[in-house]
Amino acid sequence: MKARRSKFLDFFHPPFKPRNDQPSSLLKTTLKHPISTSLALIKLHKSGYLLLVLAILSSLGVFMIGLSPILHCTSSLDRKFEIGAHLVSPVQCNSTTTSSRNGVATDERGDDNVDEFWKQPDGLGYAPCLNFSADWRLKTKSYSTGSRNRFLIAVVSGGLNQQKNQIADAVVMARILDASLVVPVLAVDSVWGDESEFSDIFDDRQFKITLRDDVRVVSSLPVKYLRKRPWSPVIEAANIDEQWLRSHYMEHLRKSGVMIVRAFDSKLSKDLSPDLQKLRCKVVFQSLKFRDWIEGLGEKLAHKMARGGPYLGLHLRLEKDVWVRTGCSPGLGPRLDSQIEAERASRAGRFKSRFNITSKHERYVAGMCPLNATEVARLLKGLGAPKSTRIYWAGGVPFGDEKALGPLRSQFPNLYNKWDLAKEGALDSIKKRSSVLAAVDYLVCLKSHLFMANHGGNMNRALQGHRAFLGHRKHISPNKRQLVHLFMNATVGEKEMESTIRAMHSGSMGSPGLRIMNSGKDVIAYPAPECMCRTSSTSPI
Repeated sequence: MKARRSKFLDFFHPPFKPRNDQPSSLLKTTLKHPISTSLALIKLHKSGYLLLVLAILSSLGVFMIGLSPILHCTSSLDRKFEIGAHLVSPVQCNSTTTSSRNGVATDERGDDNVDEFWKQPDGLGYAPCLNFSADWRLKTKSYSTGSRNRFLIAVVSGGLNQQKNQIADAVVMARILDASLVVPVLAVDSVWGDESEFSDIFDDRQFKITLRDDVRVVSSLPVKYLRKRPWSPVIEAANIDEQWLRSHYMEHLRKSGVMIVRAFDSKLSKDLSPDLQKLRCKVVFQSLKFRDWIEGLGEKLAHKMARGGPYLGLHLRLEKDVWVRTGCSPGLGPRLDSQIEAERASRAGRFKSRFNITSKHERYVAGMCPLNATEVARLLKGLGAPKSTRIYWAGGVPFGDEKALGPLRSQFPNLYNKWDLAKEGALDSIKKRSSVLAAVDYLVCLKSHLFMANHGGNMNRALQGHRAFLGHRKHISPNKRQLVHLFMNATVGEKEMESTIRAMHSGSMGSPGLRIMNSGKDVIAYPAPECMCRTSSTSPI
């Protein structure tokens, strides 16, 4: 199995031809007409023997083609942090552009907005800091003894990043209930259909070792507990905290010895104690490392993307299921739009909204719909992205296929995904393993120099927090409500639109956003201040 999986790393070919092997206009002329070029230079300076030598050297310049120096990304793009078993940094990138300003690659237009587009935010000195309290460490000793008689089995569902959130909650619940956690069970989701087990996606050894000082993790139930009937409560309450869990479940767990929890996504409170918040960060950012062959695959693709300069990681949620669930129209014409309407009508009652807005137009103007490819392109242009921007787009097959992507590709032709970067057929054996494909997308976007999603979701929140934890890498959060109103205003010219787009996103570029208690914000998306400290008071983790 390992040999079969390792072969993935040998199947890739570079999708880009480095542009530093292109000769300058002078060298092109010299290459075609070396003698006439030399004579022209001599006529300009009849007595200049030195210029004669220079002319000859110019004729020989063809031999120097391809040896132009490589421009590296600035230090702000090359920051790296060692997080647990991860050494995560943006891959070093080579510039394919014709100039640079302060070490940052610029577009041929020399547009100042290009510099601003790639500029990284000020992290304000925040760095990872998972220093648990003395009380937490003291309770860990008594916890490890009691947990040998109580076991929690968590069945997690949904897509990859939804499963990661539930795994973090399961670890926290095991700690609160003084129980050992059995390695989580990944349920087969009706939408995603991936039958992978935990150890197929994640490094289970890393998971156990990282958490051994906080929660006891076992691979399976001890033999004597296999004959016991597990207790499986239905968690109907929401926003549950430590006290609620202990009062409702502790006594039952002591009697039964085994408890199974299902369908508990987002049931746990977002405002737990500081130590439990640190534990959630530790689970998601340190213990849930992907299997080595998946990490290697993601690293390979990230390096291919960065060969010509910094790249943008773009999560495009344009799949059919997304349009159906959001109650929005993809804007692909009457035929395709009506298909979405018919599909949604056939699944009426399956989708619930927190808002009482049923009209697709009302949902659109409220900023509740994904940005389509045309809108994403307009947003990127407004933010100063040059046409040569390299974009790695993550996600499933867009509804409408190339018609859905066409408006974005026409404005940004260097648009690639994992299938474009691999040789034909190289990924066929994992094409039905949605969790593996999502993990690869996650890794390439994590290492990108800039990340943006056209719609919210678990992956967007996970990457927002992970990139913040690694040093507040640039993350653009589209202000969809303001954007759609701007796009609908036919009186706004191109220049005014671009300046307005930049203004409305000046505070949404990945700068530290501190999580405030009782705000309902998830520490996984906003790791500061519970999981990050200012540099002046930070001790190494």
